[in-house]
Amino acid sequence: DPRGIYTCETESRKTSLQVHYRMCQNCIEVDAPTISGIVVADVVATIFLAVAVYCITGQDKGRMSRGEERAPLAARGRGR
Repeated sequence: DPRGIYTCETESRKTSLQVHYRMCQNCIEVDAPTISGIVVADVVATIFLAVAVYCITGQDKGRMSRGEERAPLAARGRGR
């Protein structure tokens, strides 16, 4: 606890300093392992999300949309 009266004395002079220290009520101490854990979890979640998006979007490559299926049929009907 750093609160209190601090005194500095020299040969000819004496000076005092009173320190008032107020702690934050909702603060938490974050150390290096906690920060590194948050960073690693964020990277893993980002990679997982990227792989999930890639897998979901990669499944539609082989399918034709409804518009692509109808385009040749419409062209045949006009030529007759």
